[in-house]
Amino acid sequence: MSKLSVGKWMIAALALVVSLSAFANDGVKKLTQDPNYWAYPGGNYWNWRYSELNQINNQNAGKLVTAWTFSTGRLQGHEGGPLVLPGSATGLGSDHLYIHSSFPNDVFAINLDDLTITWAYEPQQNEAETVPVMCCDIVNRGLAYGDGKILLQQADTLLVALNAKDGKVAWKAENGRDIGYGPKAGNTTTNAPHVIKDKVFTGCSGAEFGVRCWIAAFNLKDGKLAWRAFSMGPDSDILMDPNKTMSMGKPVGKDSSLKTWCAEGDWDKNELRANDAGKRACSKLGDQWKQGGGSTWGWWPADFEQNLMYYGNGNPGTWNPVVRPGDNKWSMTMFARDIDTGMAKWVYQMTPHDEWDYDGVNEMILADMKVKGADRKVVVHFDRNGFAYTVDRVTGEVLVAEKYDPAVNWATHVDMKTGYPQVVNAMSTDFNGEDVVSKDVCPAALGTKDEQPAAYSPRTGLFYVPTNHVCMTYEPVSYAAGGNKYVAGQAFVNANLTMYPAGAVMKDGTDNMGAMIAWNADTGKIVWSIPEQWSVWSGVLATAGDVVFYGTLDSYAKAVDAKSGKQLWKFKSPSGIIGNFNTWSHKGKQYVGVLSGIGGWAGAVVAIPGLAAAPDEAALGAVGGYRKLLSVSRNSGVLMVFSLP
Repeated sequence: MSKLSVGKWMIAALALVVSLSAFANDGVKKLTQDPNYWAYPGGNYWNWRYSELNQINNQNAGKLVTAWTFSTGRLQGHEGGPLVLPGSATGLGSDHLYIHSSFPNDVFAINLDDLTITWAYEPQQNEAETVPVMCCDIVNRGLAYGDGKILLQQADTLLVALNAKDGKVAWKAENGRDIGYGPKAGNTTTNAPHVIKDKVFTGCSGAEFGVRCWIAAFNLKDGKLAWRAFSMGPDSDILMDPNKTMSMGKPVGKDSSLKTWCAEGDWDKNELRANDAGKRACSKLGDQWKQGGGSTWGWWPADFEQNLMYYGNGNPGTWNPVVRPGDNKWSMTMFARDIDTGMAKWVYQMTPHDEWDYDGVNEMILADMKVKGADRKVVVHFDRNGFAYTVDRVTGEVLVAEKYDPAVNWATHVDMKTGYPQVVNAMSTDFNGEDVVSKDVCPAALGTKDEQPAAYSPRTGLFYVPTNHVCMTYEPVSYAAGGNKYVAGQAFVNANLTMYPAGAVMKDGTDNMGAMIAWNADTGKIVWSIPEQWSVWSGVLATAGDVVFYGTLDSYAKAVDAKSGKQLWKFKSPSGIIGNFNTWSHKGKQYVGVLSGIGGWAGAVVAIPGLAAAPDEAALGAVGGYRKLLSVSRNSGVLMVFSLP
């Protein structure tokens, strides 16, 4: 073959790859622009969880009735929500809704014309091996769609592509066992996959078992691994360029993660609170990063103009911070990564040297908006640590960092020059020491917000955020006092917690444990707030009808006015709601759907057999904090669908 023909062949092959990539991506993008369907976990690629449908609006939402229901046949926590796709995308003759269950992650294709089940897929997973190492209930956060395939991330780390038309397996890919993890090593997966361009993105759970987690991209066409980026470790593992990856406006430098995992005892209390990266440096390095945690199970947006996807990761292992001195980068971090290569463009660590389990996994929401009078392309993030961040999504510059719950007291503020939160020593579990109970720390470990995704309305310019209003005691447990050293597949937590309403710390006479708020990401202030007795653990939906939907742990589906927060409607569902609301239309009628099935960390005392009889400290304090839920909710697994009469 001549050089000329080789060149022509390579150009033709490249053109084919580009066209296939564009096709796979454009198909989903077009569907996300049609409000009659719901084709991406976050509604659109900017994670707005917003719909242009307005048949249901703030004038008639009070008339909503139950249109139909569907039981998944499974119990315990039902997070995530359905996909709704047209027959033109799936090869079926009608619109279909695709819904999942809790473990063992069954998948159902429901014909919206007659509500029959077109096909069902029941994964064959090893329950005895997998369920015991699933932290915080047996949840699954949903499905993805792309190129005629429904993507399921099973709990046992297997990623599965199913033909949307008939449910037959197109391909399977290992996402853990292929590198020595998997359930036997404490590694499971609970996230919804996300199709971005020609790739399927998926994550990792297992920080509470000492797993060094990652985010991975698999080729949508055949399931082959495109790239994998770890949360911490050598630059080559993280996919980080020492000279080009930026943090707080500066290159991260070589071994930026390894240099922040000190040998045990290397830090003193002054270094712990230094507001200067140089003064927080290790003099002797440790290897705790090998069990570094940094789980990735959230909701991931994409900016195709920048060719970046965004996500946050979770806590470092173990929960006892004394044994892992240093900033423990890059756990608790916002990442902006190149979609094609995985290379990190910028990073920002929100909670250096985490001492409270303030996972940074919560969803990222993209918006173009004015911040301090200037037009900005931003990513907005409501962190477990109680701070809401508005960050330039191109450069990683932190623009706003403010508390979105008045109870937050572990830090006074975030230094906008260094990015470091200014920690209050009395709330520092490391400063107070091992085997010492730090009292009245706010928020509790489940954060001011956990996995439940917020929504954004371009009509109001506000973000609608489901929150927790909970504080805790926290005791790091030393090895001498019975703490566990790392053993693959065994719990690696080493902390005792209790949880209780934040009002007990604020001493304002309140006992509510949650609130639904509207947030201004420019000013960093709450616009309105609705107190709820229990944590608001559902995903939120905003619509062009100026209605905001959310659900409560005591089993209510609610609709409120987007501008004022005034309640428009509520409905008592079969169980507590930790699913995500979404909406679609079929034959000219708008529907709103949500899964009703209590569980997750906050609802574990109801969902998990045996926990009701456990002591208050069980489930890392959630049993005591949420025990009274037993009087208002029980297990279920039902998709609730509402419409106007």
